[in-house]
Amino acid sequence: MAEDSMTPGRDAAEASAPSPDAPHDEDHAFRALLRGLRVWDHPLPSFDASRAPDAPLPLFRRWLREAAEAGQPEPHTMTLATANAAGDPSVRIVMLHDADERGWHFGSHRGSRKGRELAARPRAALLFYWAAVGRQVRIEGTVTEAGPGESAAALHRRSTGSLAAALVGRQSEVLGSAAELDRAADAAWDRAVREPDAPVPDWTRYTLRADTAEFFQGDARRRHVRLNYREDGGAWRRELLWP
Repeated sequence: MAEDSMTPGRDAAEASAPSPDAPHDEDHAFRALLRGLRVWDHPLPSFDASRAPDAPLPLFRRWLREAAEAGQPEPHTMTLATANAAGDPSVRIVMLHDADERGWHFGSHRGSRKGRELAARPRAALLFYWAAVGRQVRIEGTVTEAGPGESAAALHRRSTGSLAAALVGRQSEVLGSAAELDRAADAAWDRAVREPDAPVPDWTRYTLRADTAEFFQGDARRRHVRLNYREDGGAWRRELLWP
């Protein structure tokens, strides 16, 4: 009998060793998965850009409502992109609190990463994507902070969970353990229930005043419609963009 067949565990080790082709196979499977994923395999609404309103806000409100009516989950969530003083970008999902003539409103702690970045560079971009209707809206502009009174009023209009999360604070700081978060979250929830007007001085309402807003309507044949609003001297200019 050959010596290597006498080595304990050798057969099992060889059987469990990864094949040299394994990384290649994983790459192939992943790319096949990506190619097989479908986009817009359901009817999409049309968009006649020539009939769009003169300003972006009415169209945005209409599109958000239509996305909600089409069954889009959480249509009021949006991607918020900011950058630090060096220009390094960061991005995350936040919730839209309101959209009015002043701009698009959201909230956060001033000490969070986005709060620090907005303090250093008060420009930001928002992105809404509503797959149910094949639409997205991109908004760019200058961000301002509301005062303490307006920020507090905005926070206390929200849910108990929102207040509890704000009371936990320390957003973006390093967390020592899950147990530490559990204790802080439980204490914050109890306080939010007891004190629905509990102050959170660091929590701030931000408003993005748009200077550009692009509305994208997807098309299954890739003849997408892109309508861009651009502020020019206090008025809005509309222009179509190539897909």
